[in-house]
Amino acid sequence: MSFIYYIWSIIQIFIGFNLVFPLMVGVCYYARTSLKGSKNTTLAKEEPDYAIIVTAYEQMQQIPNVLASLLKLNYSNYLIHVVADKCDISAFQVPDSRVILLRPTEVLSSNTRSHFYAISRFQRAHERLTIIDSDNLVDPEYLNQLNTFFNKGYSVVQGYRKAKNTDTLYATPDAARDMYYHFFDGEALFGAGASATLAGSGMAFTTRLYRECLEKLNIEGAGFDKVLQYEIVKRDYRIAYAPEAVVYDEKTAGTDQLVKQRSRWINTWFRYFGFGYILIAKGLLTGSWNKILFGLVLQRPPLFLFLLLSVTFMLINLWVAPVIALLWLLGILLFIVSFLAALFMANADEKIYRALKSIPAFVFFQLVALTKVRKANKYSVATKHVSAKSE
Repeated sequence: MSFIYYIWSIIQIFIGFNLVFPLMVGVCYYARTSLKGSKNTTLAKEEPDYAIIVTAYEQMQQIPNVLASLLKLNYSNYLIHVVADKCDISAFQVPDSRVILLRPTEVLSSNTRSHFYAISRFQRAHERLTIIDSDNLVDPEYLNQLNTFFNKGYSVVQGYRKAKNTDTLYATPDAARDMYYHFFDGEALFGAGASATLAGSGMAFTTRLYRECLEKLNIEGAGFDKVLQYEIVKRDYRIAYAPEAVVYDEKTAGTDQLVKQRSRWINTWFRYFGFGYILIAKGLLTGSWNKILFGLVLQRPPLFLFLLLSVTFMLINLWVAPVIALLWLLGILLFIVSFLAALFMANADEKIYRALKSIPAFVFFQLVALTKVRKANKYSVATKHVSAKSE
């Protein structure tokens, strides 16, 4: 009986820690911000050369809009490489000499394979590269804002992925979730002295570092960004967060694609959460605050999962240990405060706050996604965006 109680206590501590972890990160962030000045900036003599890699899988319909956005960048020294994997390009017209269309003869079906397909065909030795999804739009100052952090000595920078559609039942709570992650896993985590998490697109690297981290790895299915951020932090680099380097990301509106997308994301956590414990151990051995704090983030379960478990554990403890149930209630309340604080810091409009009432439905479909997690990697590597009306 004592062994079961021991295991039960460990599980509760593991889940409960994640309720208060955002608050802890926020306190560290504001404490360091008030005590520490900004890192020195080295002014670049000329525009560094960027490769912009846009990956498309099976779908090309949004690529013209992506390219129109990229071609309006207030920047001159870049080339755009569009990797059209398993795409029909017969009707596609290259709009500008800065756009290089690449059509693999064999299906790559992998983000990293698409990236390295482009890298191996660079027309010049680009100093930096940035990854853009086939549904993204970018702010005209995107590259200039990235340079602000590269000029401070960082080798990898994550921009701010902002929702470009928040007008459907599921896109709006998804945007609220993103605001939470952008603040705590981006701005606050970076400000607390660790690395911001990578978001899959809107991220930039020195070409040398990207190749060093992934060129010899064969990553199947979703989650290349999880492997990449682990490889970066393992090498003692910090991932900078650039809140003004804005990339507009399309939120999934339809339930079918929402379930498939989330099942892939949940699958990647089960596959890679062990990286967190490796980083924590390495951080404790070397005294690396970056590794310890980032490792704690990597081991954290998906948001909906640890919240549901927290409520479940609170209800169980109402019967077996009422005092512990009160602690769970306090932890849940502290998490809610943290979540609302993130929305406040993101200047969320009223539509986002009103959408919070649809979170139960949003969580339900993530539970459905959890049941499909074993088959997640059989789904398309790209999210097919459909309107809610089409369902």
